[in-house]
Amino acid sequence: MKQSQINNAIRKASTAFSKHQWFLPPNPKWDVTDFGLGDFDTTGLTSVNLAEQQEYCEKIMYVKHNQVTPNHYHDKKKEDIICRIGSLALQFYSEEPTVNLQVNGVFQDLSVNCLLILQAGERVTLTQGIRHAFWAKSEYAIVGEVSTANDDTNDNFFQNPKIGRFSEIIEDEPAIIKLVSEQKGDLE
Repeated sequence: MKQSQINNAIRKASTAFSKHQWFLPPNPKWDVTDFGLGDFDTTGLTSVNLAEQQEYCEKIMYVKHNQVTPNHYHDKKKEDIICRIGSLALQFYSEEPTVNLQVNGVFQDLSVNCLLILQAGERVTLTQGIRHAFWAKSEYAIVGEVSTANDDTNDNFFQNPKIGRFSEIIEDEPAIIKLVSEQKGDLE
């Protein structure tokens, strides 16, 4: 992924966050990825880690229209996905015809043949092992994630074996900020 694409994604997300008065903490930990597939507009995600504790994590994500975070699951992490602004589509995958999940705090059997569309303020709780993908149905969506401890390196399992969680960066211009994947050594 080109550094210019990363810089542009950070600028667009920052503009959207400011427009909706979503203020980031000092020294935010940005994450921008095309999942190693080389087509950020189609498959990608821009997010900021707001809290990273042993017991929990909080993120805010900027999801572009029809930009997919591809089919994946987590072995350890349980997460609430909360649509803050816009409209978010989620697709679930299972060998069973339905998955039983909490939507806005109420358990529901959700068909894997239908999308779950979250509007601003709505949420879904994803338990361990639930395969899911998501994208914005609106121009963009601002999406919150509150979860148990986050391990992006070892707890993201994608259906597509070509997917990598962090993108290789091609330096075509200076970085405007250091990504969380580049800070890992700084945190140890």
